[in-house]
Amino acid sequence: MSTTTWVVLGIIGVIVLWAIMTYNSLVAMAQRTNQSFADIDVQLKQRHDLIPNLIETVKGYASHERGTLDDVVKARNAAIAAPSTEAKVAAENMLSGALRQLFALSEAYPDLKANQNFLQLQTELGDIENKLAAARRYFNNAVSEYNAGIQQFPAALFAGIFGFHQRPFFDLGEDRKALDQAPQVKF
Repeated sequence: MSTTTWVVLGIIGVIVLWAIMTYNSLVAMAQRTNQSFADIDVQLKQRHDLIPNLIETVKGYASHERGTLDDVVKARNAAIAAPSTEAKVAAENMLSGALRQLFALSEAYPDLKANQNFLQLQTELGDIENKLAAARRYFNNAVSEYNAGIQQFPAALFAGIFGFHQRPFFDLGEDRKALDQAPQVKF
């Protein structure tokens, strides 16, 4: 074999090795994004599981506030059934708004505010909200890294060919300021 053949084979080998390393890097970033969204799902499931207990506690004190309770139930069911990241974000924003209304309702019922079960549920929900905020930050960081990775040269040349497409952030939209604060627990 001639020197030219060896040089060409060497260049092809380097290109193939570079393509494999770049592909593996993109796969790792995609997996990190998937894993971080799964972390959000765990927190959301805990939140969804807590809500029926919260509603039952409130029902005993504010049974005539049916509209607020129904809104929370509907928002929870929509959040559980949301199929995509975008739908899940929108449904969770609706659920957060409904929960804010529910906690605002508790201000009108001093006996409810003093109920030990309600206070415990409110504390647990606050803890879950804090964990959700951390999980969202981690997810959005992973998405940012992934999106940058597929847009950077030279990975951008073949990222789309191998099925790597931009992912949406878990954006809170207009409700960001209200959702950045965990529900207040007052004693």
